[in-house]
Amino acid sequence: MRVILMGRKPAAAEGLRYLIDKGIEVVVVVAPPKDVVPHWSPRLVDVAEQYGVPTASDADLYAQLRGDVSHPDYCLEDIDLVISLMHRYRIKKPLIELPRIACVNFHPAPLPEYRGYVGYNLGIYENVTLWAISAHHVDETFDTGDIIKILRFDVNGRRETAFTLEQKSQGYVIELLKDVIEMALENRSLPREPQGKARYFSQKDFEALRKIKPTDTLDEIERKIRAFWYPPYGGAAIEIAGQEFTLVSDAVLAEIGREYHQ
Repeated sequence: MRVILMGRKPAAAEGLRYLIDKGIEVVVVVAPPKDVVPHWSPRLVDVAEQYGVPTASDADLYAQLRGDVSHPDYCLEDIDLVISLMHRYRIKKPLIELPRIACVNFHPAPLPEYRGYVGYNLGIYENVTLWAISAHHVDETFDTGDIIKILRFDVNGRRETAFTLEQKSQGYVIELLKDVIEMALENRSLPREPQGKARYFSQKDFEALRKIKPTDTLDEIERKIRAFWYPPYGGAAIEIAGQEFTLVSDAVLAEIGREYHQ
């Protein structure tokens, strides 16, 4: 089986290791360069280098598919799967149509309830008790393709932060990747179930939700603090004298302290 892997964050690096250990040929990896993701570990680009897998940018891949350039280290013929493990950018034709079996995205939230940009954050803000990773076929819009499989797991939305929920989700991403690969190897096809009624959240929605408003209750403020706590990025924010400041609660500080002193 020949695969193109596109992704970022540690789960993508672990996914690459799994695919190679499984004996699957990873033709090329599309990953952020080293200077773009200095704080993630392990990084997809480093693991690709370790295994000798060529890396490329989105622009490189589409240029090659158009026939504008060729690459001496990899060939985009006879591709079975294109796999997106939380890849940042929208995947477009002709890449969607390239693989024999499917172009698959692993979305780190339940679909169709949490399409788009605000997944972990909104789930925590809404005090969820059940979370999920969703594997779906890729089409030309974000997170709308037919469902392959959804892996659900229990969480305590009143205790999680965006950071802890992401950390917890990484292992489930790999678990679901393994399930999808086994289905593809066995059947040479993947299930399709159309998504139902959906919600979509944009980056604009993300920025609006994380701002603390004068009308917010103490409970809303606490939920926003947890929902957007993801250092080193700005979290739930207030603006003073034209400058934005991230808030942190005693509860989040206590959790950080417990982790720090372990």
